Amino acid sequence: AGHGRRMVAELGPEAWIIDDTGFVKKGRCSVGVGRQYSGTLGRVDNCQVGVSINAASDQASCPLDWRIFLPEAWDQDQERRAKAHVPDGVGHREKWRLALDMLDELAEWGLVPPLVGADAGYGEITAFRQGLDDRQVAYVVQVKAGTSAYPEDVTPTRPKWSGRGRPPGVRYRDKPSSLRDLALVAGKRAARGVTWRQGSRGRMHSRFIALRVRPANHELRAAAHESGTELQARWLLIEWPSHADAPTDYWLSSLPADTDLKTLVRLAKLRWRIEHDYRELKDALGL
Repeated sequence: AGHGRRMVAELGPEAWIIDDTGFVKKGRCSVGVGRQYSGTLGRVDNCQVGVSINAASDQASCPLDWRIFLPEAWDQDQERRAKAHVPDGVGHREKWRLALDMLDELAEWGLVPPLVGADAGYGEITAFRQGLDDRQVAYVVQVKAGTSAYPEDVTPTRPKWSGRGRPPGVRYRDKPSSLRDLALVAGKRAARGVTWRQGSRGRMHSRFIALRVRPANHELRAAAHESGTELQARWLLIEWPSHADAPTDYWLSSLPADTDLKTLVRLAKLRWRIEHDYRELKDALGL
């Protein structure tokens, strides 16, 4: 805990990045090993997967916490669990839940993230984003083009209430759009050029659109109806390079409504540091 606080103080990170990496294995007795997808390898292989949280700025980064991912097959394999000394209380837990567990542990150590970044493997999960909201942690997370949302100015209907019993919940009668459709309505001409950092091969530059939207996946609409509150407005950041016929990437962010486009882009792109960390940790330090 003390080491983590010193590292965070030294780095002055702009964000904590959540991600996972694979470790190729030949056998079947290492903790959590199995045939599973590894983003690092880009394929399904026999490997372990570790989930990490790294403090990051464009200048430096370092891991703060780790969890080993235990596939479901390990829950019932008592022989392998015994050989690998897996504690009785430890079982399969989704990667996004491991990430939230680590955020809670880091909070117990006195460490609070300035912001959380993650790829679509985490950001696409509504319950993960809700977990960040519940912890009052701001985020910029990648999502998929098919994620549902309304424009910010869409308002729900509120059925009349007699004053008896429980007030009726709000309803959004129109079907939400996909993020891709919202981007296409905005149009390619709405994209603005942004340079977010200088890379080893020159400036990192592309074109982006930022829209205010209300994410509206089924779970969020159900929760809004139950609580009687409107869906929360969020930033939708869209990357639409000049050479592309359609957008290439999407992010959702809970940063304030007055956040400027360049800040959104720079923080969304800060995930490059985690790939750098994984490479350095494996190649130079033997992780």
